[in-house]
Amino acid sequence: MLAFTPSGPPEEEKIKFQGGNESYPALVWRRLKRSWTGMSGLVLVGLLILMSVFAEFVAPVDPNATDSGFAPPQTISFRDKDGNFVLQPRVYAMADTEELDPVTFQPIVGIDYDNPRLLGFFVKGADYNLFGLIPGNRHLFGSSDGQPVHFLGTDKFGRDVLSRAIYGSRISLIIALTVVFIVTVVGTTVGMISGYFGGTLDTWIQRFVELVLAFPQLPLYLALTSLIPVTAPTNVFLGFVIVVMSALGWAQMSREVRGKTLALARIEYVRAAMAVGATDRRIILQHILPNVMSHVIVAVTLAIPTVVLLESFLGFLGFAVKPPLISWGLMLQDTANYSVIGSYPWILAPVAFLLVTVFAFNALGDGLRDAVDPY
Repeated sequence: MLAFTPSGPPEEEKIKFQGGNESYPALVWRRLKRSWTGMSGLVLVGLLILMSVFAEFVAPVDPNATDSGFAPPQTISFRDKDGNFVLQPRVYAMADTEELDPVTFQPIVGIDYDNPRLLGFFVKGADYNLFGLIPGNRHLFGSSDGQPVHFLGTDKFGRDVLSRAIYGSRISLIIALTVVFIVTVVGTTVGMISGYFGGTLDTWIQRFVELVLAFPQLPLYLALTSLIPVTAPTNVFLGFVIVVMSALGWAQMSREVRGKTLALARIEYVRAAMAVGATDRRIILQHILPNVMSHVIVAVTLAIPTVVLLESFLGFLGFAVKPPLISWGLMLQDTANYSVIGSYPWILAPVAFLLVTVFAFNALGDGLRDAVDPY
């Protein structure tokens, strides 16, 4: 007779069964690691946050230092003036030649091959105070002799576009993260209270939410941000922009959380908690909030790029932050003229930072949306 040998579940099924002993965050992380888009978004978001936090160290040039106006980007080269390959990268600055343009009689600008600027990492450059406290002069990359290098060219005032874009990420992300945090806290709280208690309270809260959602947001943004004078302190103006965006953004989050709460309030374990005399506070915090958080986390990652784009749009129109602050929207004000874009296309560089930021948070949100339900 043939002996019967019971075969166990496939290896993939074993992995699924073993997941029953893992905590929920561990399951979410394991599922997120399998998502290529989610992990790429997580890495990019981490790099963007590090770049904004350590902007003084990452930026190769002082963002307010002036040079030649509308200077083109300097190309990195691995060849010397004789055309021989060299290991250390370098850039060649532009300089006026002795020849004159036959039409304009202006000096013809050419590449100065006699004075290359060698590039390196952790080089000395402009002095700064990291976090406003730690003095330093080391930069992540730049020229070895401390001379300014413009990898993305300069704007009309001769300020380095790359350094200003790196500094601009700080203001844009601070506004986006702060607004989304306020919107999430207020919207989640209002939505859970409205959906859990219901009745007359829910009716009045939803009428107010509908009133906020009914406002035409763009004209209201422009009207409110124009009320504060230009001479107001920087912190006051920045705080006012954050308050205005938060006041108009929490309603949609509360509507989504209310819908989730209405469904959760009718589940058996919530009704059992009510039956044994659990307080409303305990039911909301212990049973409803943990189940709502998965949706809130995904909504947050998808809301951040929306706020970044909104801030950039308002900054482009001149209704967001004002100089001396630097943001991506403020930098894009120079692109309002088509002739300027055609002659100096490198001033569109902040658009690339915006695209990377939007892609990073959207990719992370897509990955989290699939990972929060690991079963």
